[in-house]
Amino acid sequence: MLMTLLQLKYIVKIVECGSMNEASHELYVSQPALSSSVKELENELGIEIFTRSSQGIALTVDGAEFLTYARQVLDQAALLEERYKHAKPRKQLCQVSTQHYMFAVEAFVEMINSIKSDEYEFTIRETRTRDIINQVANMQSEIGIIYLSDFNKDVIGKLLRGKHLEFHPLFRAPLHVFISRTNPLAMKKVVTMEDLKPYPFIQYEQGEEGSFYFYEEAVWPDYSPKQINVTDRATILNFIIGLNGYTVCTGIDNGDLNNEKIVTVPLDTDETMLVGWITNERAKLSKAAENYLEKLRSVVADHGYNLID
Repeated sequence: MLMTLLQLKYIVKIVECGSMNEASHELYVSQPALSSSVKELENELGIEIFTRSSQGIALTVDGAEFLTYARQVLDQAALLEERYKHAKPRKQLCQVSTQHYMFAVEAFVEMINSIKSDEYEFTIRETRTRDIINQVANMQSEIGIIYLSDFNKDVIGKLLRGKHLEFHPLFRAPLHVFISRTNPLAMKKVVTMEDLKPYPFIQYEQGEEGSFYFYEEAVWPDYSPKQINVTDRATILNFIIGLNGYTVCTGIDNGDLNNEKIVTVPLDTDETMLVGWITNERAKLSKAAENYLEKLRSVVADHGYNLID
């Protein structure tokens, strides 16, 4: 049996969906037929593309490398069809996973506004740190946006290397806090953790497997009598306003932060956040992903931060 474009499309769709069952529904083929096709391809190539367990499927090291080539072949096939069959171009695809950064979303909006395509399918996921790493490792996302600090860099760096991921620094940010404009601390030029002690500390929840090393906040109080864990950015902003809480951040806002009800104030600490993006070392970025990185650099620079080459 010879490898076919259809089999390559099957592999790409399975990775995009994250499960054989969901992929079979989107491809309009039965799950046994899909599984059999994948198995035939693995036998022909002499590699295992997916590992299979009770938790589902995951790309192997060989599978991740194969996926890169499969996507390139499908892109080339689409170009041939467009040139000689006048077929519609393939949808532009791009998937990004990120910690909860407004500048990442701002760049995503600019990327979408800049494209010239009748069809596209883009995904941005604001999610937990470990999920970002896993999604890029499994090629569910091309790019992941996280930060490193003196505290977490050894643990996160080891995890990235083990999953064949590369960290690309974007900029270094001194720490700030988001607080309500009505908070008495809003008029201070700089605040300390001691100043913040009476107010609720709000942080992004990292799940059962989360640890201090995966926190999105580069520093946190030694003890906070009032602490709230949340999962999304809208909630954290509402709690800052409604409960007079605070959270630790890079200091970048989009200039229209909740109708200017929230302000950023520098935090008195020597700690910084080295913000950057991660990629899978076996993957070649799509044009849409490269466009997104270009917009990301532009947005960060527009906010007054020095880019790291």
